[in-house]
Amino acid sequence: MPTGTTATQPPATGAPGRAHVPRVVAAASVALALTAPGQTAAVSVFVDPLIRDLGVSRSAVSTAYLIGSLTGAFVMPVLGRLIDRYGPRRVMATIALCFGAVLMVSTAASEITGLTAAFIGIRVGGQGALNLVATTTVAIYVHRRRGFATGVASAIGTAGISLTPMLLERLVSDWGWRQVWMIEGLAVWALVIPAALLLLPRHAPAPPADDGDTEAPRGSALPPVDWTLGQAARTGMFWVVTAGVAVCALVTTGLNFHQVSLLGERGLSPAEAAATFLPQTIAGLIATFGLGWLADRFSDRMLIIVTMAVLALATAGAGWLTPGFTAVLYGLALGACGNGIRTLEAVAFPRCFGLRHLGTIRGVVHSVTVGASAFGPLLLALGREHTASYQPILLAATALPLVVTLAGALVRTPPPTPPRHDS
Repeated sequence: MPTGTTATQPPATGAPGRAHVPRVVAAASVALALTAPGQTAAVSVFVDPLIRDLGVSRSAVSTAYLIGSLTGAFVMPVLGRLIDRYGPRRVMATIALCFGAVLMVSTAASEITGLTAAFIGIRVGGQGALNLVATTTVAIYVHRRRGFATGVASAIGTAGISLTPMLLERLVSDWGWRQVWMIEGLAVWALVIPAALLLLPRHAPAPPADDGDTEAPRGSALPPVDWTLGQAARTGMFWVVTAGVAVCALVTTGLNFHQVSLLGERGLSPAEAAATFLPQTIAGLIATFGLGWLADRFSDRMLIIVTMAVLALATAGAGWLTPGFTAVLYGLALGACGNGIRTLEAVAFPRCFGLRHLGTIRGVVHSVTVGASAFGPLLLALGREHTASYQPILLAATALPLVVTLAGALVRTPPPTPPRHDS
């Protein structure tokens, strides 16, 4: 007999119906958008001012960022289990309280040690913890058209993340990075905590019973048995999705962290480099809506293969783009991949492995992802310092999404129940 946990659960008291779905999507969208202070796109605006004000090298800042991201990798599995135990509502509010405080305390950083501590808190709170609970919330609360609901929340949240650098670039220039970090912390408190406590229902609904008369949309279907983390980790699909998200995080984090320097090498001014986040936003919106819709209808494997192929083209092309059309095309491709792969991961795991252990499973995946993203900035910084150009390291990095593309073509979709030898 399969050893997973039976998926059906008794209805929770006061469980939300479909009328609560807009509130759930709104809360997840706000939380995801307010992960921006911990995301590389926003942090990239602070890199050059931090180097000037603190008198440290680019490699030193990249190493501090690496340490912060790696620390987040160790926290994610624990956080995933907390989501499974206490639910997204309480966990989201607690994370927002801590993340806002970290941003405000980080304004006291005056040397590389303090900056490293700041990056630890910012990456753990924003890119790690708040991101995980925001993207898991929709999967837990929404059972019908989960792919589309995830796409909507991801699109709105991603729009907030992608538009933030253009706003921050002006604010940091006018007010300085310390004041802007203080503002970001207050914004997290003012928006995310009320969204979690006022919009999210106290209890998540039980998955709808399968009466055999209607077929659930592909992206909303759940397996008859909830897989444990150990069972999921024995499938090729788990590792292809994990590798896809991790590779995308590593590559896009490196590219975005050195956005001004990388695109400056190709002839773009700092303002033009920051403006490339606009096409990233547009493509991210289209990709999250589009892939969320497609995930309800098509194979996860096929969508991951296409996403990784586009990422390979964007990575290779970053070293040869020029101001104008190719720079816009680069931003479109990068935005589509970075946002699309997160939507696919958020939809694929509930569909393959169920909901009961979803927080634990996604916590481990986010741990790998955050750890991978930690090496992106340092990888590009070292490549730039040793070759006096980003082109060689970009070509080397292109191999990573190509490997995931090949693996996606070879892996098989998991069966509805764990194999018997998992007992």
